[in-house]
Amino acid sequence: MDRINEPEKHWKFSANDVRERRFWDDYQRAYTQALQHTSTQNSPWFVIPADKKWFTRVAVSEIICQRLEALDLHYPKVSQEQLDELQKAKIELENE
Repeated sequence: MDRINEPEKHWKFSANDVRERRFWDDYQRAYTQALQHTSTQNSPWFVIPADKKWFTRVAVSEIICQRLEALDLHYPKVSQEQLDELQKAKIELENE
């Protein structure tokens, strides 16, 4: 109704939206089934409300941060042989 009542939102309205509302329950069922059948622990779906852009951005950034932290990433371990090579390279560079 906002899209009809508020002139600045007229551009968002389509008469097709009214007809498509008849299928709302079918769309919701299909949407739920799609998420249930395709979201996995390794590749989850996240449902993010999009009616407030600031909240959408906060929610998405929080999910990204949590997923990155869960990776528990570390720099590769350097062997003693590699450390020795680094020391040799350091000495060579300092002597240039």
